[in-house]
Amino acid sequence: MRILALSVIASVTVMAGGYKIPEVSLNGTALSAAYVANAHGADAAYYNPAAMINNEDANLLEVDTTYIGLSSIDFDGASDYSSKEENFLVPSLHFASKKLGDSGVRAGFSIVVPAGLSKRWENPTPKATAEEFTLETIEFNPSLAVALSDTVSMGVGFRVVQSEGVVKSSSATPTLRDMSGDSIDYGYNLALNYHPISHLSLAATYRSKVDLTIEGSAALRYLGSTYSGATSVTVPIPATLNFAAAYTFDTGTTVEAVYDRTFWSAYKKLDFEYGGTPNAATVAFGAPLAKNWENTNSYRLGLTQEYDKWTAMAGFAYDESPVPGSTLGYELPDSDAWMVSLGGRYQLDEHWNIGLAGLIDVKKSREVHNSSINGEFSNARAYLVTAGIGYRF
Repeated sequence: MRILALSVIASVTVMAGGYKIPEVSLNGTALSAAYVANAHGADAAYYNPAAMINNEDANLLEVDTTYIGLSSIDFDGASDYSSKEENFLVPSLHFASKKLGDSGVRAGFSIVVPAGLSKRWENPTPKATAEEFTLETIEFNPSLAVALSDTVSMGVGFRVVQSEGVVKSSSATPTLRDMSGDSIDYGYNLALNYHPISHLSLAATYRSKVDLTIEGSAALRYLGSTYSGATSVTVPIPATLNFAAAYTFDTGTTVEAVYDRTFWSAYKKLDFEYGGTPNAATVAFGAPLAKNWENTNSYRLGLTQEYDKWTAMAGFAYDESPVPGSTLGYELPDSDAWMVSLGGRYQLDEHWNIGLAGLIDVKKSREVHNSSINGEFSNARAYLVTAGIGYRF
């Protein structure tokens, strides 16, 4: 099966701990995702739908494209080798409405890529378990916002995640695994925004877990045994809880701090199921793999400066890895990471604005000593460049 799930797990080796992608708009990239309490404009529909209440009374649309470049990851052990470099273009779209009638309710939606990417190896050792792990996801997230009082607003959304994935491995034993599959799965998100005073915004958001219930086909070979047929696997996109505070000074400077808790402990094992009568091939590739990932914290800081027609942004973040050393493999040689970002927008006229943002994600080197790996992973990097255009009508 296009083990989308395994791909999911194995794909995003940079970007964020595990395989989620929090940078899904121009502002998100420019601020290292420190963009919750100060979320505004079209992309508030995704980052904090409750904050749509504070938008100007107009329809707001934004279209972004993000280039993601993943460096090769070096491994230093009994032998030295590197993964392949990866390059991607990832689109996103956000919309937030003006007030709907006299109710003051706002509606919005986002189309984003919440998780994914890829990891590929050509050296025989990692190729035996992780020749290719690729995940492609797309999420459609409609949302509504309503004012509970002059200072408090609430938002609610519905997550629809479509996924496709590929898993391949091979060795001279001979063994072969070639699987593909897809899935459509569902979740929800909630948000609460509070303005105790005019310059201060406090927010809490929650995105539910989405279990990717992947089904597809597999071709397996293990020594003289083969299998060609159905396969399935379930892997979570974990729940995330954010607490954020943003303060705007009289100079037009906004400082935001975000605490991000991701519940990766939902990912306890990777267990592929196959149809038909078990044989050596399905047994070899079907044994459950312990993962035992850990819940993680991310700490984000964003700075926004408003000028007449310009908006300048900068961000900084520290992101923990959920992967314990005991279960870390070549498919996801993850580690803690630092992120730094810059970006800006320019207001062309009353309807149009354009912007550009960049982010660098630097993973720490990590020594791993477990039953299958004995060595050090290093030089993992991710480079993001997001270009966007916004329209007010």
